[in-house]
Amino acid sequence: MQSRILGQGLRVSAIGLGCMGMSEFYGKSDDRESVATIRHALDLGVNFLDTADMYGVGRNEELVARAIRSRRSDVILATKFGNLRGDQGEFLGIDGRPEYVRQACEASLRRLGVEVIDLYYQHRVDPRTPIEDTVGAMAQLVKEGKVRFLGLSEARSETIRRAHAVHPIAALQSEYSLWSRDPELETLRTCRELGVGFVAYSPLGRGMLAGRFQGTQDLAEDDWRRHHPRFQSDNFVKNLSLVTQIDNFAHRKMVDLSQVALAWVLAQGNDIVPIPGTRHIRHLEKNIAALDIALTDQERAELNATFPLGIAAGERYHSQGMQALDH
Repeated sequence: MQSRILGQGLRVSAIGLGCMGMSEFYGKSDDRESVATIRHALDLGVNFLDTADMYGVGRNEELVARAIRSRRSDVILATKFGNLRGDQGEFLGIDGRPEYVRQACEASLRRLGVEVIDLYYQHRVDPRTPIEDTVGAMAQLVKEGKVRFLGLSEARSETIRRAHAVHPIAALQSEYSLWSRDPELETLRTCRELGVGFVAYSPLGRGMLAGRFQGTQDLAEDDWRRHHPRFQSDNFVKNLSLVTQIDNFAHRKMVDLSQVALAWVLAQGNDIVPIPGTRHIRHLEKNIAALDIALTDQERAELNATFPLGIAAGERYHSQGMQALDH
């Protein structure tokens, strides 16, 4: 397994595993299959697991805990705090207050069944709490040995700089893929200037860049993507036409569409680590194989031309979700 370094020395597998969809958002899942997928990932050398306290309202951290119980030394464990959920799953806002940082960390440690979290992210920036206060509380957790490295998610450049001045930030996690190239506008440059690694979530465009959907009828009734702007009616049709072009490219190269999408992200720099999510072993193995695909400069240029920045139809989230970004 190839590896990459995030920030100030956090070495992780070059591809991670996003665990969110194992517990919520993408339709019905099977915990046994998900645990088997996590363990198979570890067997194949994928050591970078990504979860959050909000996924499944804590259930995803508990699921990951079951999967890694006897293999803690094989895992670089990342989790997040800050998005509040009620007992019934309702969204209650964002909290970055220092007292909540500690409370959230203690709860995640209990659910994960570990003594230390390798990479602890603020999931969304709380605009009501100065980032210096939030990161200051996170830094105290590092001093106490409960957290090893700190991260932010979907933060703007100014916030990253302010946070990094309080305590080194190892990684920024943001959506990045052929159809979500927004980080190229500024945040990627800021990360590289500061030595902050970049973790790309949804590198397969929430499944669209894997070629798994021809219409919303292919999504389960309880699949969150049914309400996602880029999966709505005309937007879906426009985005699918773009995906078809990438699929033709993949056929010419004799690889899978999803592998092309991942190879493109991997080729953007050795400081970028994609974390495609899956709960199926067959998809996991296909994703890992993307590490062996080399794109020429000409091929990268062709993909860039097909999916220029801003080409995807529809916003990345619904209006409420967009309001939580770029703080």
